[in-house]
Amino acid sequence: MKSRLSKIVFAVLFVASFSTTLAQSSIKRVEPPNWWVGMKNSSLQLLVYGDHISDLYPSIDYKGVSVERVIRVPNPNYLFVNLTIEPYSMPGKMQVRFKRGDEVVLTHTYPLLAREKEGEAMKGFDNSDVMYLITPDRFANGNPDNDYVEGMRENPDRSNPGGRHGGDIKGMIDKLDYIADMGFSAIWLNPVLENDMDSFSYHGYAITDFYRVDPRFGTNEEYRQLADRAREKGIKLIMDMISNHCGSRHWWMEDLPMDDWINFPDKYVQTNHKKAVIQDPYVSTADYKGFTDGWFVRTMPDLNQRNSLVSTYLIQNSIWWVEFLGLGGIRMDTYPYNDKDFMSDWSCAIMDEYPNFNIVGEEWVGLPTIVSFWQQGKENPNGYTSCLPSLMDFPLQEAMRKSLNVKNSDNAFLPLYEMLAQDFLYADPFNLVVFPDNHDMSRWFTQVNEDFGFFKLGLAYVLTTRGIPQIYYGTEVLMSNPGTESHGVIRSDFPGGWEGDKVNAFTGKGLSEEQKEAVEFTKKLINWRNGAEAIHTGRLMHYIPQNGVYVFFRYTDKEKVMVILNANEAPTALELGRFSQMLDGVATGRDVLTGKLYQLKAGITLPGKEPLVLELE
Repeated sequence: MKSRLSKIVFAVLFVASFSTTLAQSSIKRVEPPNWWVGMKNSSLQLLVYGDHISDLYPSIDYKGVSVERVIRVPNPNYLFVNLTIEPYSMPGKMQVRFKRGDEVVLTHTYPLLAREKEGEAMKGFDNSDVMYLITPDRFANGNPDNDYVEGMRENPDRSNPGGRHGGDIKGMIDKLDYIADMGFSAIWLNPVLENDMDSFSYHGYAITDFYRVDPRFGTNEEYRQLADRAREKGIKLIMDMISNHCGSRHWWMEDLPMDDWINFPDKYVQTNHKKAVIQDPYVSTADYKGFTDGWFVRTMPDLNQRNSLVSTYLIQNSIWWVEFLGLGGIRMDTYPYNDKDFMSDWSCAIMDEYPNFNIVGEEWVGLPTIVSFWQQGKENPNGYTSCLPSLMDFPLQEAMRKSLNVKNSDNAFLPLYEMLAQDFLYADPFNLVVFPDNHDMSRWFTQVNEDFGFFKLGLAYVLTTRGIPQIYYGTEVLMSNPGTESHGVIRSDFPGGWEGDKVNAFTGKGLSEEQKEAVEFTKKLINWRNGAEAIHTGRLMHYIPQNGVYVFFRYTDKEKVMVILNANEAPTALELGRFSQMLDGVATGRDVLTGKLYQLKAGITLPGKEPLVLELE
């Protein structure tokens, strides 16, 4: 009797335990949250997260869609479901049923959408574009109601340079007319995805949800509205992406799928930041691993892209945002810190799906020998290849800064000339992104010690040399950071973006005369560039700088532009004889900035510290 009672008690406890497990099974997340039919790549991997979800078996009864593989990992709260979506699949709501045995215990409705465009129609930024880089929190506060969001860790504090100031997506939508009027044809935003971090969350580079816009910036739908409104005005949207790391408050950090989801999961190890290890033929394994696997900072766990589940997740996330927003490009953050083989897979997957797209990678090194390593078409000694079309041209930016900070103006522009002469190292130097400054360095006006003449010379060079120009928000109104390298100060609020601002750069109210001149100079040059075929598709020929004057030409078979940069304070005589190769048959040149007509027979007098951009006739 006692034995029989024990068996009954055991059976009851087993059933109760089994029922509890069933009751606890739930779905909290499915990522990507939707997908599209008609993609070139027919494979899709779903990350399914929920309590005890690995106890269940997913099945799908949807025409053209099949479950190829179910992957269970050590954490029972995750399932990875590999699907094949055949080309003949139709848009609709697909039911994913999760079974235990023959019983369906959970059902998830998964949207399969129709694509708005074929992949070949997704055109990326190119040489005809001028990018406007925006730090969203610091540009314009269009919706003060989302400055504070209940439940999020960091509240607004505009008095704190490193705090959240309230700029948002609505603010950028409201200011698209200003951006278009200035002539910009592409906007690159610092990240706007969720950053639910304790502090310094405004910059966006510690993502806590790869599929959700931070509510303090707006919503996913507002992000898409920004992309749509920008396209209506002829402006492409470039998304800043991060695949190297996430934020330490990312939702999965409290419940990792497996131990090797991130690098160094048990002990914080900071990257050594020695980027040369990638190309170094003598590098040690320890140094290589110290760079690629170390965390960028303590609040940014390093993702292990050698784990195929991680790499697939990141690749699909990028494709999802391209489709969702109809992007005109991607800027990939901290490019060399990623696993280099993963970056090859990632870039090739994007460019295979969107062959006319463009991606620019951040390799912050002043050496073209290292920057060029990553570009598509580069023949590297170690055989490494990628599909990355573009890179940020940090070497040229550094050379430009040095050129305009020489003590003897006779030596001005020599570093710039010598750097450009190394373009033979690149597979495609004309697809590099050139810039005077960005969100991680001092403002251009500060870099040239607030010398307005040098400011204009630098902008003129960026907007006429080879490559794709990028201008940081506020550069056009001489924003600066004198006496500090604080990123919070560099990324100060754009004047007029907040109600009650005394100065409004969007309207010109309160700007100094020099600031107004800077705005008009930038606006006129960009809008002229928008129609200058010689700058978009032309070749380049430059001449060794002499006596502080640098001359180069952009030209096609039909058009020719002569750019003259004079670093001298005083007006300078320029003999034209040595430019005869380019000036043969040319009588005059009209300055696009002033409209002045120059006779190009023997020589001309250059204004001091002024660029001349001459359309040759």
